[in-house]
Amino acid sequence: MTVYFEDEADISFDFETSRQLDQVISFVKEYVGCPYDVEVSVTLVDKPSIQEINAQHRGIDRPTDVLSFPMMEYDEPADFDGPAFRGTIAVSPDKNELMLGDIVLCSHIVKEQAEEYGHSELREFTFLVVHSMLHLFGYDHISENDRILMEKEQREIMRRLGVGRT
Repeated sequence: MTVYFEDEADISFDFETSRQLDQVISFVKEYVGCPYDVEVSVTLVDKPSIQEINAQHRGIDRPTDVLSFPMMEYDEPADFDGPAFRGTIAVSPDKNELMLGDIVLCSHIVKEQAEEYGHSELREFTFLVVHSMLHLFGYDHISENDRILMEKEQREIMRRLGVGRT
């Protein structure tokens, strides 16, 4: 597994971000049953940067907590045998790893939401990485059924990781 990590926001947390990223990404990969070694790019940015990216890619001109840019398509979430996945599979030539995609996370908003929701920065950071990883594996929350499924998976992963709200 390769995690390319870049911290453009230069905001410190009370935990080791790169270690937490490795742990969460690895756990979610195993949880969804991904049969491949994976490559993920994670960038921590500030509010103006994520607002610009959000406006450019989603047409929403405001900051957000996390953005996910999946490389694969799936017929169903985490369906590694379907025609959509097989048609979009991308493997890095140098490491022979599945290139899942990119995660852009706003450090400022992680801190703000942790305080607003009354839980630790570690919990908020972990939740947003779990959420984004599920997007990279084809989960979404556009329809009500998809939202219910994704939220169920998020809760179970967070429970298994032992990172609760308190």
